[in-house]
Amino acid sequence: MAEYIDIEKDLIPYRFEVSLSDAVFTFEIHYNSEFDFFTVDLERDGEILATGVKLVYGISLFADCMDHRFPQEELIPFDVSGINQEVTWSTLGETIFLYVIEGDSDG
Repeated sequence: MAEYIDIEKDLIPYRFEVSLSDAVFTFEIHYNSEFDFFTVDLERDGEILATGVKLVYGISLFADCMDHRFPQEELIPFDVSGINQEVTWSTLGETIFLYVIEGDSDG
């Protein structure tokens, strides 16, 4: 089974660091209780790379804005059990986790 980034819902909004692609990234997690979704801000070396990126089931996080500064791994909210297909407060960290999928380097 693939590695995943654990999101601690009880701490939201909060920041934490993750080592990916031989670099340390700072993630900031937010929750929109009115519409029941999560967003992620991403920083690297103090530089803001993305803000308010929504966690969408099965879609690679930061896919729309990736360049050499972003993690080369894909970060995909997914439920390996197949029970849920929507990232909500009740599913994130229960059956849906933010999986880290090793990317292929194009060189």
